[in-house]
Amino acid sequence: MWHDGGSSAIFAGRLSAFFHLFFYCLVVGSLRILLTTGARVKRVIFHKPPPGAFVMASNHISHFDPPFLSGWLPRKIDWIAMSELFGTGWSKAGFNWLDVIPVDRGGDDRHALREALRRLSIGRVIGVFPEGGIRDGEKSMLAGAPVRDGAVMLAVHAGCPIVPVVILGSERLYNAKNWIPWRRARVYIAVGTAIHPPAQKSRGAAREQMRGDLAAAIVRLKDDLVRECGLGENDLPHSPRERMSEP
Repeated sequence: MWHDGGSSAIFAGRLSAFFHLFFYCLVVGSLRILLTTGARVKRVIFHKPPPGAFVMASNHISHFDPPFLSGWLPRKIDWIAMSELFGTGWSKAGFNWLDVIPVDRGGDDRHALREALRRLSIGRVIGVFPEGGIRDGEKSMLAGAPVRDGAVMLAVHAGCPIVPVVILGSERLYNAKNWIPWRRARVYIAVGTAIHPPAQKSRGAAREQMRGDLAAAIVRLKDDLVRECGLGENDLPHSPRERMSEP
């Protein structure tokens, strides 16, 4: 009997993609319901994200940022995350089903780069925190701190734009009192103008320009969000320790 191996592989691939999407929607939807018990989220889209592939680059102020951004942004996000999160069997399976890409932060992880570029080539969205970890105060991109090269390198190699995003207030959820229904924390998410790789420049020059453009765009987007929502100093990122000690 003749078997069409190619058709079987295509079917298996589509079935796997459907399962991953179903699992992603189930987890992200459940987390969104949970997060709304402790937060009131205001999303401000200053510029609609472009269709097709792009790199989403956001500041990072708490462990709650990925579910907030996944739950309130209009596209499915394939996150890049540190490989330590994939340690146990269950966590490895869960993050794989969520299409998270593990990266070794201690070295040059070419496998993660190739996988992220492959997904961008088929129109996916890759989520990156260019600060390399949770940052507040002067260490934050929001205050003009340096931007790491990962998001920019992906965009230049893939020939796709970077969409800057700013999140404020998520670190308030470290304070258990803010999970009381009538004290829900306010969280703000802003989406800015896509930054496209400059034409007719070498990759090195393009990366350098985009890194500066992204750093400036994040600060500008934060300022726009502050003006749009009438925010004050206390709405800007504070350390988890400071938030936990608030009355």
